[in-house]
Amino acid sequence: MAGIPHDHYEPKSGFEKWLDARLPIVGVLYSTLTIPTPKNLNWMWIWGIVLTFCLAIQIITGIVLVMHYTPHVDMAFDSVEHIMRDVNGGWALRYIHANGASLFFIAVYAHIFRGLYYGSYKSPREITWIIGMLIYLLMMATGFLGYVLPWGQMSFWGATVITGLFGAIPGIGPIIQEWLLGGPAVDNATLNRFFSLHYLLPFVIVGLVVVHIWAFHTTGNNNPTGVEVRRKSKAEAQKDTLPFWPYFVIKDLFALCFILTIFAAVVGFMPNYLGHPDNYIPANPLATPAHIVPEWYYLPFYAILRAITFDIWFLDAKFLGVLAMFGSIFVMALAPWTDTSSTRSGRFRPMFKWYFWLLGVDFMVLMWAGARPAEGLVPIISLIGAIYWFAYFLVILPLLGRIEKPLPVPETIEADFDAHYPPKSSVER
Repeated sequence: MAGIPHDHYEPKSGFEKWLDARLPIVGVLYSTLTIPTPKNLNWMWIWGIVLTFCLAIQIITGIVLVMHYTPHVDMAFDSVEHIMRDVNGGWALRYIHANGASLFFIAVYAHIFRGLYYGSYKSPREITWIIGMLIYLLMMATGFLGYVLPWGQMSFWGATVITGLFGAIPGIGPIIQEWLLGGPAVDNATLNRFFSLHYLLPFVIVGLVVVHIWAFHTTGNNNPTGVEVRRKSKAEAQKDTLPFWPYFVIKDLFALCFILTIFAAVVGFMPNYLGHPDNYIPANPLATPAHIVPEWYYLPFYAILRAITFDIWFLDAKFLGVLAMFGSIFVMALAPWTDTSSTRSGRFRPMFKWYFWLLGVDFMVLMWAGARPAEGLVPIISLIGAIYWFAYFLVILPLLGRIEKPLPVPETIEADFDAHYPPKSSVER
């Protein structure tokens, strides 16, 4: 970790010196495992290993599923049924892959909200945060592309609705939409393009994840206090940190095993709980489902999309909804600059806590609204939720930094750790 004094790898044997001079992979692994990590990290710092595991399992199961999948409108649905019925363990592979996407998004939302609460986006970690937002966008794109591949009713009509949004962009919209579809409507060319991109994007995500890890290894890990590791000497740094191995590796693996136990229960006993029954009906362009909904992890942003039901000047409601949907993700990326507080962690910001937890409630309300038909009070609730979402990032965060009086922050990570886990006296020992 740049700037934090710590032990570096020193090759001893002749082979180690020869390898290190040509490919210092052992040194990289050693530096990763012994990286000084703030010793006061809590259980909200376990989501990184869950996300890494999810990415690996999605790629592995995806590669095997591709061996049996046929990206053609006349055969896609049947090939998925072939996987489920005829391929050895095919049902398990498909259910792990489908539910793995849900676990992926549960972990990424926990990861993002943890970052928002503890101020992990603040200097010097702005680039780390931006890279994370790019990974999240690619995850959303990959998930949507994969949802289309089974070629069920919800797959087909979901693709029709979402690609139709691009057509609302003035001027270039129809051109972009036709390029995405590969023609004038959702058809075989669309399925082939989506299949190709769904296979490609996970490897792009892997590249960005490597950069993301490199970025926070360079700046250092944030921690619940937001206080930086002391860097004047190795002795001071050691008082604030512990090596990543074995302390945090064992903790992360324990958490991963616990989460995977729940995941295995879902895959084994309720694998279709988060899916939609209409996707077990072959795609039919002549029969529109009564209620078209995306997967649960898109619902908050789908609600924001549908919240705009009015035109403004020459901009129609559909285009404004598209702007609002993408804008709701863009304002999250702006958090490093809209949050003006000099205190990093929300733990020491009493006013901030209320607005942050209200944001969490708002996210869940928007998720509920996105799953409901756009009738009655649902559009109004969606609009109120969308307004608060934008207000939080563009108005509340800047104002809180100026009017809020934070609580005293510990001087060092060591002081915070000792406050929670007082050192034992010689008598107790």
